[in-house]
Amino acid sequence: MVDSTACLCRVDAGLKTVAGAKKYVPRSKLCLQPDIKPSIHPTRQKPPRDRNRSQSPLLPGLPDDLAIACLIRVPRIEHRKLRLVCKRWYRLLAGNFFYSLRKNLGIAEEWIYIMKRDRDGKLSWHAFDPMYQLWQPLPPVPKEYSEALGFGCVVLSGCHLYLFGGKDPVKGSMRRVIFYSARTNKWHRAPDMLRRRHFFGSCVINNCVYVAGGENEGIHRSLRSAEVYDPNKNRWSFISDMSTEMVPLIGVVYEGKWFLKGVGAHRQVLSEFYKPETDSWHPVYDGLVAGWRNPCTSMNGHLYALECKDGCKLKVYDEATDSWSKHIDSKMHLGSSKALEAAALLPLNGKLCIIRNNMSISLVDVTKSDGSMSGAPSEHLWETLSGKGQFKTMVTNFLSNLAGRNRIKSNVLHCLVLQA
Repeated sequence: MVDSTACLCRVDAGLKTVAGAKKYVPRSKLCLQPDIKPSIHPTRQKPPRDRNRSQSPLLPGLPDDLAIACLIRVPRIEHRKLRLVCKRWYRLLAGNFFYSLRKNLGIAEEWIYIMKRDRDGKLSWHAFDPMYQLWQPLPPVPKEYSEALGFGCVVLSGCHLYLFGGKDPVKGSMRRVIFYSARTNKWHRAPDMLRRRHFFGSCVINNCVYVAGGENEGIHRSLRSAEVYDPNKNRWSFISDMSTEMVPLIGVVYEGKWFLKGVGAHRQVLSEFYKPETDSWHPVYDGLVAGWRNPCTSMNGHLYALECKDGCKLKVYDEATDSWSKHIDSKMHLGSSKALEAAALLPLNGKLCIIRNNMSISLVDVTKSDGSMSGAPSEHLWETLSGKGQFKTMVTNFLSNLAGRNRIKSNVLHCLVLQA
């Protein structure tokens, strides 16, 4: 509120400017809606622009709401072309509204994103469309991660792929964080982590990124510290330290807890789990970690891990017996070649997806195996996708080993699923 005795509106109407009024009324204030214009130059008020008249419709002959209803049903593989039609289509497909409609209607598509390193040490990545079984081009990974080692990789909000930390061959351990948006097909910067680290554990719980352990090139090589990134606040903050220093080798989120298994400062095997509700770490000694192997994942309340290197046999954790007693076998084992070694296990469209170093992909419908995992035939649950790499039979694999041509050409580092 403004004192009426000191309000500029009480000044003589002959004074047309605020500056002139202040000469005669010291310590005067400007009321909320003064009659005196704050400038001697009158401002022209532009008439409101009718967007409907100035902008062409999204689709000629249709209102925009019907046009959007048509465009959101176009397969994701064509979205790159839709962005090139005009500026309005580009802005539509670059915003959250378009993809939130696809998600709400249940027509959003999941693609597999594979990040790998070749024999020359170069980092590249590829997107695979499981519906059309085609590989899609992607913008190159930013140069600060082209040769980095031990960096983290997670997905937030279903469509943002984050890269963080790692070890640069020149600069050493990094705090840098960048992310790729599947909606805009571009890379963006994010706030740096609080600690430099590489070869650490990372996960996503309640759409927040958790980071723990790892190594640093400072005095304390192994780390106990942990931190969390909240995308809503757009900042990192520390959480409770781990019980001891650890370089995590395996990690999974199961029943709202983050389980980690790795090696300590004296190369001993350690296992802990983190509970976000209480911000506390606890050691694990039960059968869950005893038969736990990498890669692994959780889906629909069940914990899965691979039992053989080629990923042709899955095992399931049974909480009742505290053991990995259930199995899903494809009955088609490929061999012990490094190229055929399974690199990732992740959920995809309600199924489990297995990715190997030669970029071959298998799907397992584990939902149909509930209650009959231990003795019933399960070969019909497995499906092979014709990806960039193809399966080799046992005979051709054996002949390639004899000829010395079976050296691995690339090593898969991270595999994730992004939705758009």
